[in-house]
Amino acid sequence: MDKFVLLPPSDPRVLSSIAPFDINEFKKIEKIELKEFVDNMFDTTKLYGGIGLSANQVGKPYRMFIMGHPEIHNNKRWTCINPRIVEASKQTTRLKEGCLTFPFLFLDIERPSAVKVKYFDEELKEQEEDMIGIVARCFQHELDHMNGIIFTEKVSKFKLNYAMKKRDKEIRKVQKRWKKYAKN
Repeated sequence: MDKFVLLPPSDPRVLSSIAPFDINEFKKIEKIELKEFVDNMFDTTKLYGGIGLSANQVGKPYRMFIMGHPEIHNNKRWTCINPRIVEASKQTTRLKEGCLTFPFLFLDIERPSAVKVKYFDEELKEQEEDMIGIVARCFQHELDHMNGIIFTEKVSKFKLNYAMKKRDKEIRKVQKRWKKYAKN
């Protein structure tokens, strides 16, 4: 089980818009098959407790992301290469989102409730799918990464600062508990 290293939010690769995926370029750069690369991305997501991960979050210049979790759609895994939204519902939903690039930070983000998407899977076969709920939300979040957009840009500065203070407070609580535990 190989894993990638998550980049910090200050790394410019996290904030870059990614060019379309090209399998020939991939084969020139990577020393592994696409399937193994995808498996490594899923291993990384599982390790950090996420439900999605874009290649640029781990410093890879590929317009692709993965998503899936044992508790979502019977453990279905999606590999989305050159993803795009074809249609989005007018109805929106506001929910808390997290991001592996920003550990322990959760923000209320409003997004379309449903999307029709197209992408290529790990066998490079084109897929078209209607997505709703958490799957639609995850797809949109990861697609934003492909476009150099991070979820902190989708809230006001006030809301972001409030959420960051809340996150920092929770981290300090955990650190305090660990220090107390370590002494015993």
